[in-house]
Amino acid sequence: MLSIANLSKRHPHSARPVFSGLGLAVAAGEIVALVGESGVGKSTLLNCIAGLETADAGAILVGPQAKDIVRLDEAARAALRATGIGFVFQAFHVLPTLTVAQNVAVPLLLSGVAAREHAPRIESLLARVGLAGFGPRWPGTLSGGELQRVAIARALVHRPALILADEPTGNLDPRTADEILTLLLERVREEGASALIVTHSQHVAQSCDRILTLTPDGLQ
Repeated sequence: MLSIANLSKRHPHSARPVFSGLGLAVAAGEIVALVGESGVGKSTLLNCIAGLETADAGAILVGPQAKDIVRLDEAARAALRATGIGFVFQAFHVLPTLTVAQNVAVPLLLSGVAAREHAPRIESLLARVGLAGFGPRWPGTLSGGELQRVAIARALVHRPALILADEPTGNLDPRTADEILTLLLERVREEGASALIVTHSQHVAQSCDRILTLTPDGLQ
């Protein structure tokens, strides 16, 4: 579901690359943790995979059709994100001016899923993340754990092949973090998706199928 070869990224006005010559692969149905010290480029790597940032060199092949997101134009990247990638952010990024159901519906609108399928998919997925009946509610009335459940539902609703998660439990208390981790892993496996999860938590990392460590010298 994900194959990266010889990937390099340099930030403007910096003499040192964020990373250089990276290679990794995530198999279909595999959940991989990406760990490493702050500043080594874990979030930047995730953003490059999602096409939110552009790598300077190398290839990022995503999904069953192995499309190289590095070589796609912005419109094609957006289309690939809309259909093949789900993203769970540490800060939730739930839109406050949309209801819970409307937030979860965004990927369905972007990916062109028929309107008649929206409500059944949203209701089913909200129930599976423990938010049955929350569709009409506003994000401002939800707790941090509930907001992250909305974010997980939104990332999965369009049935992407690849889930990217950037510190998905980082803003949560330990008990809620454990609940969200269990929920995320269960739902990813239930959907048959692959996942790459950036985390500082050893508990999160050890709950995944495999752990990769990003260092200033590359991946280990």
